[in-house]
Amino acid sequence: MKIVLNPIGVIHTEFKRMDEMPIQGGLFPDNRGVVEVFREYAGGLSDIDGFSHIILTYFFSQSNGFELKVKPFLEERVRGVFSTRAPRRPNPIGITVVKLDSVEGNTLNVRGVDMLDGTPLLDIKPYIPEFDVRSDAETGWIRERVGGAHLSDGRFKR
Repeated sequence: MKIVLNPIGVIHTEFKRMDEMPIQGGLFPDNRGVVEVFREYAGGLSDIDGFSHIILTYFFSQSNGFELKVKPFLEERVRGVFSTRAPRRPNPIGITVVKLDSVEGNTLNVRGVDMLDGTPLLDIKPYIPEFDVRSDAETGWIRERVGGAHLSDGRFKR
């Protein structure tokens, strides 16, 4: 089976290098970005302005190869890649919930970004708390490490 994904836009941020970007957008809710949706997909933005938050799905374009065991951010112990949000994955796809500030034509002004400038956008979905929040969620090994503002340290750069 072959799967082909085509970018629907590009995400613009202030982060040019991996070691200067946040490890999670929720830790830096005021980091601003601009999502440029390619004109041929702009019609899909109808009615998105009624949502306060959206989910961006994107391609880790600076990630090469993958490892099934990684030393993730916030941790010095090796973990299975699927128990992390590390960018070097078998399918290098990322997701981030961002605050939608405004829609101007095919451009979305957002906050809470954690991706490099020029990241290819694969999809946009509305964030719906009734569907997306799980009050009984467990956070595994990361439970005691969350909190504070953390930047990437470049450990997944190749």
